Amino acid sequence: MLAIVCPGQGSQTPGFLTPWLEMDGMAGLLAGWSTATGVDLTAHGTVSDEATIKDTAVAQPLIVAAGLLAAQALDLDSVPATGWLAAGHSVGEITAAVLAGVLPADEALEFVRIRATGMAQAAAAEPTGMSAVLGGDPDEVLAALEAQGLVPANVNGGGQTVAAGSAAALAALAENPPAKARVIALKVAGAFHTPYMAPAVPALTSYADGLAPRNPAVPLLSNRDGLAVDTGRRFVDQLVDQVTRPVRWDLCMDTLRDSGVTGILELLPGGTLTGLAKRALKGTPTLAVKSPADLDAAREFIAEHGVPATASTGTAG
Repeated sequence: MLAIVCPGQGSQTPGFLTPWLEMDGMAGLLAGWSTATGVDLTAHGTVSDEATIKDTAVAQPLIVAAGLLAAQALDLDSVPATGWLAAGHSVGEITAAVLAGVLPADEALEFVRIRATGMAQAAAAEPTGMSAVLGGDPDEVLAALEAQGLVPANVNGGGQTVAAGSAAALAALAENPPAKARVIALKVAGAFHTPYMAPAVPALTSYADGLAPRNPAVPLLSNRDGLAVDTGRRFVDQLVDQVTRPVRWDLCMDTLRDSGVTGILELLPGGTLTGLAKRALKGTPTLAVKSPADLDAAREFIAEHGVPATASTGTAG
């Protein structure tokens, strides 16, 4: 059983798409998606600096587009809908929805455009952010967050909880971290997955209500509770709710374990989710797609874990 997972915001780095655009067809594909989203994904994936791609309105479409580029390069359209499941972290759930056939790429990109614009506007309303809390006793970490008025916006497993809230509260947490824990500020511009993001919900709800999502062709896990969602409509509704609800990636990893997953492949920009898996799912093979040099290994990984990469039918979208 193979898990194909899609990372979320904060995984982007300056210039990370440069080598991908040297591949046949990729520059044109990204240019088309740039037009669709109204965001110059080509520039932001190649020459924009770290501060620019930290902007929520840029980062979210960029990350989804990157995952879809990797899926295209791996020809995931040709992978049959057997022997694998999909999951995404935060905005990565939109990428996963395309892989599972719930949304076509154009609707997913419009969804992420509306989501990113609304969340960026909400984030600009007041100084907020997110910080990873690494290590420490889980109960003590949650108590420390509550004491500062912070929300555990991402419970990631592997000893990582992400705190979200006001900039002042995050600074206070960093100055007085829980015992045996480190606090690291994340490269995001707001307190995502908290009530601070409520202003972003109405526009996203309006767009989502007009969609006709298909049911997942493969098991598609939800950040809400880590469980597979049986209908496309329910998954899209949960994508909307996710804007203000915590991401429970720890529960997604529990499902990976319980499902008998033997390999975890993380799409571009890979590294974050495989890092968590190495700590929480010790012994499970992982592979992170970071550059075109990883593609051959990724194809072998797909074949090794039971999904023929050369099959003629599929549902990657």
